[in-house]
Amino acid sequence: MTSSSAARRRATINDVARAASVSRQTVSNVVNAPERVAPDTLARVQAQIELLGYQPSRAAQTLKQERAGAWGIELNSAGFGRLGAILDTFLIELTTGAASHGSHVVPFTASDPLDPIPAYERFVASRVADGFVLTDTRTSDPRPAWLDAHHVPYAAFGRVWDDPGVTSWVDVDGAAGIDAAVRHLAEQGYERIGYLGWPEGSPVGDDRRSGWARATADLGLAHPEWQATTPQVIDAASSAAAGLIDAVGTGGALVCASDALALGAWRVLVERGLEPGVDVGLVGFDDTDIAEALDLSSLHQPLDQVAERVLHVLGTRADSRDPAVGGLLLDPELVIRSSSKPAGDRTKRKEK
Repeated sequence: MTSSSAARRRATINDVARAASVSRQTVSNVVNAPERVAPDTLARVQAQIELLGYQPSRAAQTLKQERAGAWGIELNSAGFGRLGAILDTFLIELTTGAASHGSHVVPFTASDPLDPIPAYERFVASRVADGFVLTDTRTSDPRPAWLDAHHVPYAAFGRVWDDPGVTSWVDVDGAAGIDAAVRHLAEQGYERIGYLGWPEGSPVGDDRRSGWARATADLGLAHPEWQATTPQVIDAASSAAAGLIDAVGTGGALVCASDALALGAWRVLVERGLEPGVDVGLVGFDDTDIAEALDLSSLHQPLDQVAERVLHVLGTRADSRDPAVGGLLLDPELVIRSSSKPAGDRTKRKEK
């Protein structure tokens, strides 16, 4: 499409971005925050804006002034199911809590979870929500910067990992939770404690692994080789857990980044005729229905508190970078079940 043909219809931000060979975010910054743009880039984009007759949408500003009493939430935003069943529970808590705040929740999806901005553009233009709840935050997440640039309120379930200036978030302290699980296992007499986590690069996974590294070092139990990584897939988790179970042996234990990974390890133990807790200790994370069904010790996320905090931040319509808001980090609760039985219980069971 040529510049003249684009100008005959209403030019879009994508038209300007293509003509100026920049990203949509750069065009947005030129319009809303020109001080963030290099002078030569600023001049080039402004020239294309004038040439194409681009008129920026003011839907975001209208969104600030005309309230819909609703908050949009994108589902499967990271594309790899980090939250899984946790998102289901969070949505219930958020929807229930929104009613008491005089608002409601409107879910939507992005056709490309790795490039969700077009979905947000459409949703903002529709004026059906006053702002957004973000989930599955990650490094290089384009959403906070775009929402800031368009003055759209948001609150995140999850830290904005690579922009510490953003304060409108609430998260569960995964490192503290895994640390507590390791110390619990050590107190029960498990002598070797390994860790089954996600591949490096997931900020949530890396944070949880750091809790294992910290606690084992503090307790004098550090063995960096007693760890393995796996995607959030049961078969892959079983394969990764097999070698790790060999390494820690009977009397050892595993802490896992999720209940799904713990289920993979559980399957290996059962196939080998070993009993979780009695022979090898096992702790998961998220306290899902899987954990309850298997009597698996797991870390419970306080999702009711997360939802309430998110709704409070949205309701105050505070600036996303207001230091007075402050990101809130909540501790998970270790729910102890039979998979992390005390050493004495193991001895009694073997004597019977």
